This record gives sequence, structure tokens and C-alpha cells, in this order.
Amino acid sequence: MTQLAWQKSTYCAQGDSCVHVAATPGAVHLTESSDPTRSILTVTPTAFGGLLTALKADSRPPATEVTVALSERGTVRVHATGAPETAVTTDSHRWDTFVRGVRADEFDHFAP
Repeated sequence: MTQLAWQKSTYCAQGDSCVHVAATPGAVHLTESSDPTRSILTVTPTAFGGLLTALKADSRPPATEVTVALSERGTVRVHATGAPETAVTTDSHRWDTFVRGVRADEFDHFAP
């Protein structure tokens, strides 16, 4: 994979680990800088757009594209339903920071 230009939400403080987003032609990539597995989730721009739309509407993403699961312990796992073995793992605080950026339209340019 080529060198990716990662973007994080402006709500993420300098030096904090956060959810990051990058793009390559035809794909959007998500990772979490403190995820020990260093997983990179790759989805289509359309699937990422569906995630953004759902997060802005404060609803669940369509189960056919991207799944976001919150555990009772505050762990958030994000994966594409077509690739459940690859999941980005974060905590609820970092996820909330990402969602604040989504609602501020900071990642809209990654969606079609």
C-alpha cells in the first residue's frame, strides 16, 4: 500500500491517540493509532459515506456496509461486514471524538 495521508478529527488533542482516516483511489481506510493490532479497515467511499450519514443522524450504520459495536466495557469495534476479521478497535472516548469530527463535516471529503 502506498504511503497514506492520515487525518484525525480536530477534536483530538495533540499527541492523543485517535481514529484516523485516509483515502486511496476507490477506497477509504480507518485505523486507530493506539490499536495494538494496527488494523487498517478498508471500505468503499460509498460505505464510508453510509457510516458518516448514520453517525450524523445518531443512528446505527447500515448492517450491510460497516458495523460499529460498543461493548459494555466501553470498547468500540468497527468492521466491514464483508471483512469481519479486520476490525479497528478503540475506546468510547476516542470514538466520541471521531464522531464529533464527523458531525462537524471534517471527513465529508472522503465520501462520494
